[in-house]
Amino acid sequence: MNTASTTAPSSGGFFSYLRRAEAWLDDKGRGAWIAAMVLGFIFVWPVGLALLAYMIWSKRMFNRSSCAERRARHFERHAGGHWGHAAMRPSGNAAFDAYKADMLRRLEDEQTAFESFLQRLREAKDKSEFDSFMEDRARAASAPVPAADVARPGEY
Repeated sequence: MNTASTTAPSSGGFFSYLRRAEAWLDDKGRGAWIAAMVLGFIFVWPVGLALLAYMIWSKRMFNRSSCAERRARHFERHAGGHWGHAAMRPSGNAAFDAYKADMLRRLEDEQTAFESFLQRLREAKDKSEFDSFMEDRARAASAPVPAADVARPGEY
């Protein structure tokens, strides 16, 4: 039997530090990378230059997907994965949960009533416009035609 481990222990060191720093900067976003580069230029210009070259080489400067991924991770962490579901989670306080459920039900009822009011308002406006159109059309049809507009037989 062999008691030796099949995986090598992590050696820490300088490259481990760089990987952790890179992960930290990725988590903070493009602004953190730019701030690190500017600070690098201010204090030790070769470090700033190296960061600029790395950002361009690794496409961190122009890649938008990392921002979207970071935003998605943030929302999952703070809203439970979905925006709407955070409001529906119980808080642990029964009185507050009952109040919240009642308030959400009332808000939904108000929203439904308001939407039906807007629908009735649109229908009334459409009906008044249509009635106005029909009255104008009937008035135009019943108005006498001027003699100059009446064509004589044989004329066009």
